[in-house]
Amino acid sequence: MASDPAAGASNGSPAIRVRGVRKSYGGNVVLAGVDLDVERGETMVILGGSGSGKSTLLRCMVGLERPDEGTVHIDGVDIFAAGSRKLGELRQRLGMAFQSSALFGSMTVGENVDLPLEEFTDLPPSTRQIIVDIKLALVGLEGTVDRLPSQLSGGMKKRASFARAMALDPDILFCDEPSAGLDPVTAAGLDRLLIQLKAVFGITMVVVTHELESAFAVADRIALIHGGRFLVTGAPDWVRACTDPLVRRFLDREPEAIEDSHQRFQQFMLGSEEADG
Repeated sequence: MASDPAAGASNGSPAIRVRGVRKSYGGNVVLAGVDLDVERGETMVILGGSGSGKSTLLRCMVGLERPDEGTVHIDGVDIFAAGSRKLGELRQRLGMAFQSSALFGSMTVGENVDLPLEEFTDLPPSTRQIIVDIKLALVGLEGTVDRLPSQLSGGMKKRASFARAMALDPDILFCDEPSAGLDPVTAAGLDRLLIQLKAVFGITMVVVTHELESAFAVADRIALIHGGRFLVTGAPDWVRACTDPLVRRFLDREPEAIEDSHQRFQQFMLGSEEADG
């Protein structure tokens, strides 16, 4: 793996440290022993195509899936070895914005954002309502507190998901495909929102995406994953200048995979014709 020696330098321990993480499903290796450090206050983008392992890695990093091998430390805590109390305290300092927004359809937008506050704090309802209003205003959703998720556009649902993820003022925010399925203008608005959240709160962010434009817009560093391994890690300019053929294929959107698929289809058709003959 090519790594930028000038990027990601830290005087202390990283916010997140991934070491030797492996994960397989039914003999299919999805993560092949990856290492990654995410420094405090940086936006790390894990970039890759479908099936590259990026979403599986994110789920391992937040503890939603246990790797077959390897460790994940967040603020020095081994999340797969920590006791339930320690892990519960840690999770209150993490925010997660899911790809599908994951809003509860039977609850209003305000109730969705209030859910972490109700679950993890002893604040009175009046105080929680003020916080909900502030978080919705933060993401540009003033006036939506009483709406149902079904009454929101796709971009508004994503913003509501960010408001809920920020409800407890997390130290680390995880974002799974934040701009997936959105039109370019709405996606650009979400990119700006991520940049603003970091500027205002100085939080650490881990963003998983396959969108090149979004990746290079928000990242302090990019880790490009392919086949369960990182091909290159570094500042956006370093990654953009990488000459590795697999990196270039992804960044330049070369169509070899389509041509290979066409060749396989032709071979299949020829084989079918011979069988029919």
